[in-house]
Amino acid sequence: MFRHSLVSFVALIAATPALAQTPDTSPDTLPGDQIVVTASRSGEGVPANQLGASVTVLDAEALEARQTRIVSDVLRDVPGVAVNRSGGVGGLTQIRIRGSESNHVLVLIDGIEVSDPYQGEYDFGTLIADPAARIEVLRGQQSSLYGSDAIGGVINYITLSGREAPGYAARIEGGSFGTISGGARAAGASGDFDYALSASYYGTQGYATARGGARDVGSDSVGATAKLNWTPSDAFKLSGVLRYSYTDAETNQTDNDPASPAFGFIIDSPGVHSRNEAFYGLLSAQFSALDGRWVSTLSGQFADTTRKSFTPAGLDYGDKGQRYKGSFTSSLSLGTEAMTHRLTGAVDVERENFQNITPSAFAFQGKRHTDNVGFVGQYELLAGDLSLGASVRYDDNDRFDDATTWRVQGSYRLPTGTRLRAAYGTGVKNPGYFELYGYSDGRYIGNPDLKPEKSKGWEAGIEQSFGTDDWATIGATYFDAKLTDEIFTDYPAPDYVATPANRTTDSKQHGIEAFASARPIPDIRFDLAYTWLKSEENGVREVRRPRHMGSLNTTIFSADQRFSGTLTLRYNGAMTDTAYIDPSYVPVTVALRDYVLVNLGADYRLSPRVALFGRVENLLDTDYEEIFSYRGAGRAAYGGVRVNF
Repeated sequence: MFRHSLVSFVALIAATPALAQTPDTSPDTLPGDQIVVTASRSGEGVPANQLGASVTVLDAEALEARQTRIVSDVLRDVPGVAVNRSGGVGGLTQIRIRGSESNHVLVLIDGIEVSDPYQGEYDFGTLIADPAARIEVLRGQQSSLYGSDAIGGVINYITLSGREAPGYAARIEGGSFGTISGGARAAGASGDFDYALSASYYGTQGYATARGGARDVGSDSVGATAKLNWTPSDAFKLSGVLRYSYTDAETNQTDNDPASPAFGFIIDSPGVHSRNEAFYGLLSAQFSALDGRWVSTLSGQFADTTRKSFTPAGLDYGDKGQRYKGSFTSSLSLGTEAMTHRLTGAVDVERENFQNITPSAFAFQGKRHTDNVGFVGQYELLAGDLSLGASVRYDDNDRFDDATTWRVQGSYRLPTGTRLRAAYGTGVKNPGYFELYGYSDGRYIGNPDLKPEKSKGWEAGIEQSFGTDDWATIGATYFDAKLTDEIFTDYPAPDYVATPANRTTDSKQHGIEAFASARPIPDIRFDLAYTWLKSEENGVREVRRPRHMGSLNTTIFSADQRFSGTLTLRYNGAMTDTAYIDPSYVPVTVALRDYVLVNLGADYRLSPRVALFGRVENLLDTDYEEIFSYRGAGRAAYGGVRVNF
């Protein structure tokens, strides 16, 4: 690990006199004001309070008030989202939406698909927060817009542009577990050009993650982004994004000695660590005609990921993956401001490359690839308080069966401030490379005959806004989904070696999501979320999916806006998990108890340019586990300084 040199670098940045303004966090933001770009392939977006689908937007103000350093932590505040991290910061972190699998969630960063092509999902343990960003979480089947992976929904993490958040800023902090983190941002606009350069670092010596263990498990994570826009005229815009991500995290392993009393439990494992490195890029050109009513975009993007796991003997296992994607979208808006029809067509051409680099004579280490071409059609109607939408997608895949997915949705707001909305959609998820060709001698063998998983589901919701300016909104949504051909791990006789297979029975998920968001006066903001979920696979409750989840965030501001304080409560209900504590290696189901985490943060501006901040995480020092036999972090305190220009 290279922590000390990075710490010096971040400290140097923090001392530089010309560094950036965080985005405007004035307390004037109202619930439902945000434009959700993820919900439309047109690129124009839809107002959150006119969208038929369920969506949550975490704006830059919310991320700053909650002192977000690890992005997965703040996602716990989103209805329908369950988070599981393997031990400390930097450990494998999975996100599940509405009871779906973690590889059923499509993740975008600045519009780039960032899932690991080899594993088929994104590890949120590698994503540390940028100094200025927002998050859109679009729930429900979205394959008709984005293809494979978007069964549970889409998470779009967006760094703000130089025009959205100009200026210079830096932050540095330290605290418990030998933690040092920092971030810097330089952004601005000049004439036709705007830019945003940001970098973040999070390093910790960690804590003992094994039950009864003594080994502190630490990590180092780095993220850097460059976002550039050139707009020489109203008819043309050229945009580019480059992103780098690096995480080196110590890990503990499972005791595999059948004679040990700790067999199947996580134990101290000195010298074991994992390393994830990724490069991402996007270049797009946007053309406008007919006074901006016809917009076309040509874009290309790539993702290049490498994952390695080490033991004291050297490389234990690893993989590489690349994704290359080209897209063309064209959107035409017709009608008037009172009634707008928007027609969008899109073509996505994608290649995913896979390679296993595990040093084993039994593992196939050659390269394979999958090609896919997707054709999208979308219609959107915005007519005052009425919003309707429909989309369809056809995917031509060279490895799996071709797939057609579709979705319809609608929203209508009554004069009383009551909004009704509903949606129905289908989804598809192609098997990942590891499921197809992965191999572990005597324990696991892939299945190249796997079929894609398919999903269909519906939702209906009601929301009520208060006041002429919608100072508060409460809402609830019921959702119901069914997954067919689900990929599960089988143990066929006579060898009982684990292998994936498609189920012949259905998996079902349904539940209720509720939220409340209010700003009764400029000096206070409330955000409440609750989820009740019932998720069953083959008639059995699915693991790592609590029946009840909830969060409450309350932020208060002083009259002069120099001080703010935020109280965060996060509840994770009782859930089950899978444990391999039987020497036969056949999994057993274990129970994990519920828990509440309380965080308290404060921020005080000494001057318009300098602020002090601090927070306490897990204030009550709750003892908990998100994954079987991995201990959660105890009480921790952090503090630092932020400068803005």
